[in-house]
Amino acid sequence: MNEHATWFDFLDGWPAFRGLKHVLEVQLGRGESSTRPWTFAMFDGTYFSLAHVLGMLLVAVFVVTGAMVYKRSLRGPTHGVVPPAKLNLRNFLEMFTDAVFNLATGVMGKKNAKRFLPLIGSLALLIFFCNFIALIPGFAPPTDTLKTNLALSGVVFLATHYYGVKEHGVSYFKHFFGPIWWLAPIMLPIELISHIARPASVALRLMGNMASDHKVVAAFFALVPLLVPVPFLILGLLVVIVQTLVFCLLSMVYISMAIAHDH
Repeated sequence: MNEHATWFDFLDGWPAFRGLKHVLEVQLGRGESSTRPWTFAMFDGTYFSLAHVLGMLLVAVFVVTGAMVYKRSLRGPTHGVVPPAKLNLRNFLEMFTDAVFNLATGVMGKKNAKRFLPLIGSLALLIFFCNFIALIPGFAPPTDTLKTNLALSGVVFLATHYYGVKEHGVSYFKHFFGPIWWLAPIMLPIELISHIARPASVALRLMGNMASDHKVVAAFFALVPLLVPVPFLILGLLVVIVQTLVFCLLSMVYISMAIAHDH
């Protein structure tokens, strides 16, 4: 199995899936029969695959299922006060959420950490498991492509400005024009480029790190599938954690800057 092959490739044997894939190829300009092929810049000559979309759906189902299991555990006789005797999904979600909350408290303060934990926590869970799935042979990380990462960073981009306007009203946009009115022609283009570059840089950073990590692990699995890839899997786990941390940390910083009152 090469680095681009996944277990989802077996779905090509289903006529319904092949039909759906053909329709998407045509509509998105990626198929040979498309009347409007999309060959812009980095997308020129690339192949079309639904592996990343299916991987994201798999992770989303897992995260939602875990959340439902956790919620159901709170309805027991102890109401979730007494932790389970053995490590299970509930324990992991509690530790994970607690770590994200502590990180958010250090960056945003306790009040804002509670306020934005549903957003930041959901992003952290999705990105962590999307990254982690790369360590399982036969799966590709959904985060090694821009179409996934731009969607995630786009949510942060929209949330940043939404909460900025909600916190400050229309006066939120004054910081785009600088402290003095006659600096507006200079400051406005700089600020616009800066804000647009944020989601792009976050998406590219996540894509680059996960794509390179996936290629390294896949290469050593192809050369020597036993024992030799283990150190690179451990290194890959470190990359998974660090990239989740970086994405969420930058998201918290951007939102904190938008709702801050000191400026």
